[in-house]
Amino acid sequence: MLTPDRANLLLLSPENEGRCPLKEKWFGTCFNTEDILEEWAQRWSGDFDLHPELHLPAENKFIASDFSLKESDCPDTEFPVRIMNNERGCMWYKKDNKFKIPKAYVRVNLISPIIQKSPENLVLFDIFVNVLAHNLAEPAYEADVAQLEYKLVAGEHGLVVRLKGFNHKLPLLLKLIVDHLADFRAEPGVFNMFSEQLKKTYFNILIKPERLGKDVRLQILEHCRWSVIQKYQAVMKGLTVDDLMTFVTGLKAELKLQFQTLSAEVPVLFRVVELPQKQHLCKVKSLNKGDANSEVTVYYQSGLKNLREHALMELMVMHMEEPCFDFLRTKETLGYQVYPACRNTSGVLGFSVTVETQATKFSTEFVEAKIEEFLVSFGERLSGLSEEAFRTQVTALIKLKECEDAHLGEEVDRNWFEVVTQQYVFKRLNKEIEALKQFSQEQLVCWFLEHRNATSRKLSVHLTFLPTSSPLLKDTALIGDIRAFTSSLLLHPYHKILS
Repeated sequence: MLTPDRANLLLLSPENEGRCPLKEKWFGTCFNTEDILEEWAQRWSGDFDLHPELHLPAENKFIASDFSLKESDCPDTEFPVRIMNNERGCMWYKKDNKFKIPKAYVRVNLISPIIQKSPENLVLFDIFVNVLAHNLAEPAYEADVAQLEYKLVAGEHGLVVRLKGFNHKLPLLLKLIVDHLADFRAEPGVFNMFSEQLKKTYFNILIKPERLGKDVRLQILEHCRWSVIQKYQAVMKGLTVDDLMTFVTGLKAELKLQFQTLSAEVPVLFRVVELPQKQHLCKVKSLNKGDANSEVTVYYQSGLKNLREHALMELMVMHMEEPCFDFLRTKETLGYQVYPACRNTSGVLGFSVTVETQATKFSTEFVEAKIEEFLVSFGERLSGLSEEAFRTQVTALIKLKECEDAHLGEEVDRNWFEVVTQQYVFKRLNKEIEALKQFSQEQLVCWFLEHRNATSRKLSVHLTFLPTSSPLLKDTALIGDIRAFTSSLLLHPYHKILS
């Protein structure tokens, strides 16, 4: 019935004003009706060729049609199992026995030492991932329509590819991504667009105290880490498309697309420095004069610890959250952003307290003194904690760890962390729960006091746009040159929190 003689054409345009004598009764909108011209009707009734671009869309090959639940060749297990392990890499598999939906999650980590060789390489890697995602946008559109999702992530040591969706056609999407990776191309205009975009991205990190503070802290702690400043300088000096293609050629070889053998030492973490048994301060001038905020982070390094001590640190920080906010935010009114945090820096544990404050109201030295004042009061609070209050927090933390996964992605994220860090402690939550049940208040107090004596390893990072107006805190050494400071420090071996 879809024929020209049955067509009804509607023309809506402000240019028709004054040419519409009729008015509809509900809203008083002016309109007019006309019969289709006889000349048009005659031309439409004859035989004619359709315009080649006027056609039905091609079949979407990504639309799933098989929604059956798959039988597994592997035995059903509670945790992932390694089903392949050779010189090219390894593969882990876990059948979904809980949610039972015909969807799969795929994570691939393509590791290469070439990424961390220089700040220029890091910039080129960022550009590469952006251009690759840009190149995939159009060919992968149909996959998106078919509810298949993907994301490319520029990791510290490799390219992470994340996919999820109906498992029937998910392999087609992975093949599409790998094909574009293998046959990578970059147009000069696209390269320039992402180069300019990265300049803004790095700059925005540098002008935000909390982002710059984190970068400075990690640059001190993690050996061979390149700073955002260095990446910004690298992109500003002017990289070219030829630089990118030379980098990508080397990267693809390292990514084993030609099935080259993996090196014996595959980097997935940074080496971490062992801080001296003395308080050190790194004070950095904020790059944004328009930001009236300063940030102070006080970090205590615990060192190479085990799973039990990680759970104890989590418990301590949980005890710390409410009194920290009450003391530094409510009573001292130092700032809105006030929080303690557990720190797992490439396997080396520690904890920190961070305060973002108004630079014109409080000096960073004053803020750190108040943080130390809080930590003294917190130690006293811990020592006087009742058994009931201690057990209440233990129970609360256990309940958090016992929470059921709301969706399959939560289970995937937890297991992926174990795989990507090469720790493989898939029962980590169960082991931490068992450890928490055995802790005593005395153990918690001792754990805290270990960080509060003459041998504690403390690092403070201050960010402010104001010059130093207060004397340094007592017994604190100033870090003037990060590389000079860290070059004399011992390096922890690669460490995994296993048991």
